[in-house]
Amino acid sequence: MQDKLEVCIKDWAELADEYKELESRHKEYRETLDKCLALQKKCVSGVTHQKYRLGVIKKLMSEVETGNNVTKEEMGEVGDLNKDLLRRTAQLGQMQEVLPRQSGRYLRGILGNVDCSILDKNEKYQYKEQYEQFKLIVNLIGGIIAIVNYFLNYRVIDLIIMFLIVWYYCTLTIRESILIVNGSRIKGWWRAHHFVSCVVGGVLLVWQDGPAYRAFRDQHMMFNVYVAFLQYLQYVYQKGCLYRLRSLGERQDMDITIDGFHSWMWKGLSFLLPFLYLGYLMELYNAYTLYQLMYTHDATWQIPTLSILFLVLGVGNIVTTSMTIPAKLWDSQNNLKYRFTRLDKYFWSHRRRRDSVSQANPKFGEKVHSILKRSNSTLGRLSVSRDSVSTHIEDIDETGSQTSDEQETETVQEMVVEDREEETKKEL
Repeated sequence: MQDKLEVCIKDWAELADEYKELESRHKEYRETLDKCLALQKKCVSGVTHQKYRLGVIKKLMSEVETGNNVTKEEMGEVGDLNKDLLRRTAQLGQMQEVLPRQSGRYLRGILGNVDCSILDKNEKYQYKEQYEQFKLIVNLIGGIIAIVNYFLNYRVIDLIIMFLIVWYYCTLTIRESILIVNGSRIKGWWRAHHFVSCVVGGVLLVWQDGPAYRAFRDQHMMFNVYVAFLQYLQYVYQKGCLYRLRSLGERQDMDITIDGFHSWMWKGLSFLLPFLYLGYLMELYNAYTLYQLMYTHDATWQIPTLSILFLVLGVGNIVTTSMTIPAKLWDSQNNLKYRFTRLDKYFWSHRRRRDSVSQANPKFGEKVHSILKRSNSTLGRLSVSRDSVSTHIEDIDETGSQTSDEQETETVQEMVVEDREEETKKEL
């Protein structure tokens, strides 16, 4: 007994020393956290201020472009500013990746004014992977239940499937909203599609059993099975596309697998599109079947409502997917996509252009230099100073970015992207 008491006293003494160290470390952590939060607020405020000022500059530039008596030299300055604004917007976007963002109205309405930003890159990527696994698992479970109940024909299992549809799409919209706050990109129709699907599940859930329901039940169960198969097909295919494009630097780590066909899924076009269009036609056929039931059975309000909702889903999916194909063709042939924040390799140095303009029109060059010298910007004044930092003055512009050679890794990335563009042109 005394040996045990001795061990307890000894352990407590050691634990007290460890706690003292822990307390000191925790105090340091709190001080660092307070500093970090203060810096975070300043950075968020700075980014907001930068975006506001960029908006003002864009508005003034549009007025200059549409104005009368605009000289060639002035249009050259406007062109340079447009390039700088493009680069600055990309730089601010990179800064925002590690700063908290305000949640959307939908998320605030459900969770309240809670910060849903995930600042740690690894945790952010893990949450995205959990979202992908959630979609896959729920769809497989729903498909299996639908197959089993197609033969068993139990009303209770029917209700479970309908409830699963409502729960799945409600949860999906919430998770997608959190992912959007953390940098994922899902917009437009494909986001609205999930809200409409949630309403469809709710209407099906309250549709009472009867002759009209029985006439539509088997068709809807087979539709659920096909949707589960289609979701699995899209998951496997899109995961492969995203992995390949992320390796090439053409997609972000937070991009997710989503419904439908998208421009980044260009390679393998003939594989996925037939399955997608078959699913969309099945939605239209569901709408047609429900429309016919309105005249052959006692129609409750659920039948016309579901007919309209399935029609909206089918038409929206077909139109949006069909619009993606010509948009991608036009984009591949006519647009230059700037994939890097440092865009200096694509643009001439402002300094060199101004030197050539000054030689052709000295009066205009002196006017620009005078404006920069009178500005409050240190970099702006430095960019026109011939006497300061003469060894590398040509590499400094008023945007604050260096125009010197890129790092070797960026050069390699550029070569990979150029090869990718050549491969896309060959496919077209």
